[in-house]
Amino acid sequence: MSEDRHATAPLAVVTGATAGLGLETAKGLAAQGYRVIITARNVERGELACHAIRAHTPRATVRHEALDLDSLESVRDFAARLKRDEPSLERLINNAGIMALPRLERTRNGFERQLGVNYLGHFLLTSELLPLLTAATAPRVVQLSSLAHRGGRIAFDDLNGETHYDPWRAYRQSKLAMLLFAQALQKQSDAQGWGLKSLAAHPGLSRTALFDAGVKSRPVIGSVFKLTLPLISQSAAEGARPTLHAALSDHVDPGDYIGPDGLGETRGAPKRAHRARNTRDPAVEARLWEVSCELTGARWETTHPA
Repeated sequence: MSEDRHATAPLAVVTGATAGLGLETAKGLAAQGYRVIITARNVERGELACHAIRAHTPRATVRHEALDLDSLESVRDFAARLKRDEPSLERLINNAGIMALPRLERTRNGFERQLGVNYLGHFLLTSELLPLLTAATAPRVVQLSSLAHRGGRIAFDDLNGETHYDPWRAYRQSKLAMLLFAQALQKQSDAQGWGLKSLAAHPGLSRTALFDAGVKSRPVIGSVFKLTLPLISQSAAEGARPTLHAALSDHVDPGDYIGPDGLGETRGAPKRAHRARNTRDPAVEARLWEVSCELTGARWETTHPA
């Protein structure tokens, strides 16, 4: 691939792409000719991931950029660098996430950490990168949700777990928020003429390091689950297929939610996924958007500030 082609290849950003689903997603995008930026907090892990992608696709153009979704300042700094260096962004894959932290932890901005890292950081990131997305030819944003969204509830009266923290309730809330975000973003794009295709995806049950903290929060149930996981789950590469389908397929519509087609959507080939009833209240969706703007300072401007 020539340097000119490198310069004109479409750009994709994948958050949390040093391992697991994110790394497999980045590999898939690189194999399709995208220039790929993988984001992570750890520089060494970021460079190792770049080497893994190049080993998979020798001519891949990939680089690591520092981004800590635990910090809104880090999100703004990353977005500012990208807007300085790049003319447009074709694909934004909001993949990074943490699961079921056993004890209440907070981000640098004081948010419950699962809500902050899994959702609020990505909400602000998408807002900050909107000028690059709207400058692209056919931009898509993909939010990583989960089967866990089905048991989720947006606890507007206790978003940050101050009254009661439960590891899995917080995780389910964050993944429901991601799916509601995808839906709301498509509505905003349609209303504002942004030209975005906003989608969501979930990986079914995929064998990644994400489960480690989750099983620690429920030791007995977690141990049994880890024993049965190989029988009911799929690899990270297989789990990334719904995300890559959402990002790349010509057969998706704005607002689609993609997951595996196997039993209970736990594994299999990509298809349109089931949305639980808790995703269908427009008032909750609209309120979450408003609250998220207030908490993060997201402004949703399509042009660079003067």
